[in-house]
Amino acid sequence: GILVIQEIFGVNKVMRDLCDGFAAQGYVAICPDIFWRQEPGIDITDQSEEEWNKAFSLYQGFDEAAGVRDLIDSLAFLRELPNCAGRVGTVGFCLGGKLAYLMATRSDADCSVGFYGVGIENALDEADDISRPLMLHIAEKDQFCPPEAQNKIKSVLSGHATVTLHSYPNVDHAFARQGGAHFDQAAADLANERTAAFFAENLAG
Repeated sequence: GILVIQEIFGVNKVMRDLCDGFAAQGYVAICPDIFWRQEPGIDITDQSEEEWNKAFSLYQGFDEAAGVRDLIDSLAFLRELPNCAGRVGTVGFCLGGKLAYLMATRSDADCSVGFYGVGIENALDEADDISRPLMLHIAEKDQFCPPEAQNKIKSVLSGHATVTLHSYPNVDHAFARQGGAHFDQAAADLANERTAAFFAENLAG
């Protein structure tokens, strides 16, 4: 099974399409609503200033610790679904990218993947708690994860036995978001291929 962790735009079409894509690969995939405490059912896009303002407001008011607990509960729920064989991974994007990192440090997920996580550099004191495979995709031009933050992440995690870091030059935050302003087909394809192989290796059996 795969737990998909949303961006700041709620469980929108991008997230639902990702779940469908993982389902097509043979996984049971769910994407829980982590903004339910603030406003249940958020489903917005990145296409207007009004939606961006709404998304940032939700992000700023988000209770991260409670959100991780919700994701841990969702992981347990996913494991119990009849079609799920038991092994479960997480994959998150943007806000969800950091939450995927925190799932690697705080949960028993079998593996985790973070795409352009925001704020990971502020939680590196938890790195010693990572015991299962974690893959992070880093956009080198990410406006929300500047070079000094990227260097901090790399300096702490590059030597970790179960962490794999991939950097993508000349691409910005959300390079894998279909329809997004910074979507980059080549980088997205490479990151998605690496993610698929990572899940196949760590969730098989």
